[in-house]
Amino acid sequence: MSTEGIQKGAILLLALGEEEAAEIMKYLGPREVQKLGSAMASIKNLTYERINEVLVEFLAEKDKATSVGLDSDEYIRSVLIKALGDDKATSLINRILGGGDADGIESLKWMDAQSVCELIRNEHPQIIATILVHLERDHACDILNQFSERLRNDVVLRIATLDGVQPVALRELNDVLTKLLTGNESLKKQQMGGIRTAAEILNFLSGENETSVMNHLRSYDEDMAQKIMDEMFVFENIIDIDSRGIQILLREVQSESLIVALKGASQGLRDKIFKNMSQRAGEMMKDDLESKGPVRLSEVDTEQKAILQIVRRLADEGQIALGNKGDDAFI
Repeated sequence: MSTEGIQKGAILLLALGEEEAAEIMKYLGPREVQKLGSAMASIKNLTYERINEVLVEFLAEKDKATSVGLDSDEYIRSVLIKALGDDKATSLINRILGGGDADGIESLKWMDAQSVCELIRNEHPQIIATILVHLERDHACDILNQFSERLRNDVVLRIATLDGVQPVALRELNDVLTKLLTGNESLKKQQMGGIRTAAEILNFLSGENETSVMNHLRSYDEDMAQKIMDEMFVFENIIDIDSRGIQILLREVQSESLIVALKGASQGLRDKIFKNMSQRAGEMMKDDLESKGPVRLSEVDTEQKAILQIVRRLADEGQIALGNKGDDAFI
């Protein structure tokens, strides 16, 4: 979700009213709710013109705009509690509205990366690794990016070599973790961590940090590092997705984002993208790509990572199938 999209979504939720906004937020994940909630809390002096602009774009119903933004703290608190229930909402409300801290891995899912980093950065790397494997992969990556290079490398290595988490180990992290085990003392260890988890988290790291971590992993175990690379799905691997999958993906990606991402793509991948557009759209995309001036590598990397998140979501939903990765699939 882009910054502009988050802002528009926040305005829309403020305009809809508590009941409708709460119903919408029930279908969102922790990261989306956290971003939208923070954006809602930051909106000041919201004009009717801006409300109408967003409503026209999303709903074409300008008459639904009412007096919003006058007491947004209480509104946000009410919407989040209705959408999430007291337990989940309390942690998020505290983060958004400047309240106290919350405990437990489940609560960490509703906190921003910087706040999580401050809470856990001084813990033993093995404890940090155990925590991160319980979080969404992009959330874990954002937290890793807050660490020093040395700590980040150590934690990813421990994630890659983690073969499971015993319930007793979870309880020792925090008393609140017992709710993850639902009071069952006989549970087998949870299969978390390992090669696949490390690869999924690394997929979200920036190019420079990813290189540093991979070099560290190779120095520890060359075979393990290669297995992690084999599990990773990078932007160039999109070429392995079938035509139907490419067409589904293109419906989810904004043109400007795709143009920037393709600046760092091979000609083969570009051709496959163009082939799965209409002739007119393909020609326009080619023209836009050629006329696009120099783009920072960091911008290209950011847009490629954003598109890869869409790819993984579509794959998880079963809408597209990820092709087999070849030996030369990595940039």
